[in-house]
Amino acid sequence: MESYKNYKEMIDVEDIDAVVIVSPIGFHPEMTEYALNANKHVFCEKPLGLNMNEVDTMVRQIKMHPKKIFQLGFMRRFDSSYKHAKKIIDDGKIGKIIYIRAYGIDPISGMESFKKFATDNDSGGIFVDMCIHDIDLIRWYTHDDPVQVWALGNDIAAPELKNIGEYETGVAMLKFKSGMIATLLGGRHAAHGNQVEMEIMGSNGWIRIAQEPNKDFLTLFTNEGVVKPSMQSFSERFSEAFIDELRDFVNNVKTGKSSDISVDDGVKALKIAKACKESADQGILVDIKLS
Repeated sequence: MESYKNYKEMIDVEDIDAVVIVSPIGFHPEMTEYALNANKHVFCEKPLGLNMNEVDTMVRQIKMHPKKIFQLGFMRRFDSSYKHAKKIIDDGKIGKIIYIRAYGIDPISGMESFKKFATDNDSGGIFVDMCIHDIDLIRWYTHDDPVQVWALGNDIAAPELKNIGEYETGVAMLKFKSGMIATLLGGRHAAHGNQVEMEIMGSNGWIRIAQEPNKDFLTLFTNEGVVKPSMQSFSERFSEAFIDELRDFVNNVKTGKSSDISVDDGVKALKIAKACKESADQGILVDIKLS
């Protein structure tokens, strides 16, 4: 396998048809634009970017290359449980959605690695880096957009994150056009491992996407008690979803089918996440402008 010190040298190789961009967020726009202009299909990890001016330019470039597949990495849409929930909602089985609660907490064992990364690169913060997954899912499920957000953040579990402008825990409450309410929780302090859950309350029923984050079916019984080893990362929890989203991308490239995750989905999710950050930073209720 060939390796390159400069991404442009790799993209310029003629027999490469597509690229997968998983760089730090701030590089997403320039790398996407370069790849598209080099006539490559692009899979880009979420979010689109950090600077909205750069993202706007990126979006224009994507739309100027309609024959090239651009797919954004919201992998939870490919998870079997979240897909099942989507079908139940679309079939009307739980009625009108009233409230959604979603949270994702990374294991505290990854804190040192995250601090090193966030010291050298702008992660975008807890809402842009983590909660954006649930923002995308909620929009996907409801076909609705939020109009206001009130958010808070703290660093009680990791005070050192204050020095790099990061919240360890972030919470947001969003009001949607329909009147629906959603709350988001993102964090990096789960002592047991990776924890991801969502509850969707409808007028005729509820959906809960949750489980004990067991690593496998093993249970250990000793004189110290009963232990079930936990999954230690989101890559374990969503291993199949990561594979399936790339299979979908390859299939889209082969068939010319546009991704079901549109670039506009990515723009709106990013704007909502940034509004959450603005609310938490300034301690104010923020009106969300998506147009």
